[in-house]
Amino acid sequence: MKRTMLRKSSFALVAILSFGLMAGCANKAEPRYAPKELQRFEARAELSSEWRTRVGKGLGQARHPISPALDNDVIYAADERGRVMAVNTESGDRLWQTDLEVGVSSGLTAVAGQVYLGTRNGEVLALNQDDGEIAWRARVSSEVLAPPQPNNALLVVQSVDGAVTALDRRTGQERWAHTTTEPALTLRGTGTPTVIDPVTFAGFANGRLVTLDNRSGQPLWERRIAVPRGRSEIDRLVDLGGQPVLAPDGRLFVTSYNGRLVALDAPSGEVLWEREHSSYLTPVLVGDRLFTVNEASHIIAYDARSGEEVWRNRDLEGRWLTAPAFADGNVVVGDYEGYLHLIDIQDGRFTARTRVDGSGISVRPLTDFRRIYVLANDGRLEALEINR
Repeated sequence: MKRTMLRKSSFALVAILSFGLMAGCANKAEPRYAPKELQRFEARAELSSEWRTRVGKGLGQARHPISPALDNDVIYAADERGRVMAVNTESGDRLWQTDLEVGVSSGLTAVAGQVYLGTRNGEVLALNQDDGEIAWRARVSSEVLAPPQPNNALLVVQSVDGAVTALDRRTGQERWAHTTTEPALTLRGTGTPTVIDPVTFAGFANGRLVTLDNRSGQPLWERRIAVPRGRSEIDRLVDLGGQPVLAPDGRLFVTSYNGRLVALDAPSGEVLWEREHSSYLTPVLVGDRLFTVNEASHIIAYDARSGEEVWRNRDLEGRWLTAPAFADGNVVVGDYEGYLHLIDIQDGRFTARTRVDGSGISVRPLTDFRRIYVLANDGRLEALEINR
């Protein structure tokens, strides 16, 4: 019972965290990173709106991380009340819509004819991409916020209680489950596992990264990425809130809150390099450059081979950026006021900017070469084209 109450209190904590990680004197609390005002710049490209549509009521007051998914020229998106739809990427036309009887809480994953999602009541659903009909549903241990991750045989789901459950992709039957001890107080959200055929890489709120054998769910190796420090429970948060990024050559990049950015050898877990870096967002790897957004909303480019910082853009500090995406030579991020920003990957300077929606953007944009798809918090879904 005590653990449940603490987890409920974490919702209030995260309301504070999500508006600035409050710090200051006893009589006057101020945001740790006050949002910077946007400055004018000379645009090197323009963003044109191709189409827009509405996805139900959006992410809801709790800002559930219901990120859309893209597969075969179709976007699959959902709102927090359980409305799921398929949208043609060229025209913006709605192909189908279905209303579930339960609220959606996780990002969506679309692959091989199905759409996978998690719910607030601890269910995982597989929908047919053709018509939105439910193919199967399965129960896991608690609410699901991270998008379910597939390989050829399994669907791996990480839930808010720290459990990782592998389901049969065809039937939804449980194959194995791995549990871990989570701190009483955590950031709202969980890490998203990275799944390949032989193994799953999963990060947890206790600051540990575990590699699980997909045949059995047994750990193959485990590394501590972040160590709790400080007196308060807030200071001691060390969540691995992003998704490990696996490079084709077997390097694995992991971020942590109040911790480090670490590059590891995926087969062995050996640390290749590390940097002090606090982030709960997933980085993006483009060639030998790794782009991250830290807790201050600085956008940082690292040499992925050595860990050396290449450039840093501080102009969006405190603006609660999304995880970064990549499109046509640019890092793409959204912010809390609904602006979409493009930053050149070579020099860290702004390329273009547009305001999508005043409700804000909190889920990572989808990209397809010069096309960017943005879901705003109130459910507005817009397609934008980069024009040079």
